[in-house]
Amino acid sequence: MKHIAWAFLLLTLVTGTAQAENCGKSREYLLGGLAGDLPMPPQAYEELFKTCMATSAMANVKDVYLLKDGGIAVSPKQDSISATAATLAQFCDNYPRSTLRFLTRKELRLARSLSEIIRTSSESATSCRKIKGLS
Repeated sequence: MKHIAWAFLLLTLVTGTAQAENCGKSREYLLGGLAGDLPMPPQAYEELFKTCMATSAMANVKDVYLLKDGGIAVSPKQDSISATAATLAQFCDNYPRSTLRFLTRKELRLARSLSEIIRTSSESATSCRKIKGLS
């Protein structure tokens, strides 16, 4: 029984590290100047990174990225309305002034690089401010 518990813990740590890895890669890409001029100051991306890391631990999150325009992009584990709605609700409860953008399977399939994902616009997503009535 102890072996199963250790295996589960190890799997959880490896999975969490892989999800959070994209947060770090996104931040490095943005702050390293590879994305060109940024619309926000570097400190804002550091704060966004913290949000990204916390988002990576949410139940229905497969992958998570920082977006150049200040949003967070998520590849959900389950792409159903109820699963994504629950993730969005949890995200907006924790980060009411942020924007969460779900990436579609097609977008992920067509994205040839991290840079394409980072440049994805979060304009098509409804911000948590609007959802929570804070606008």
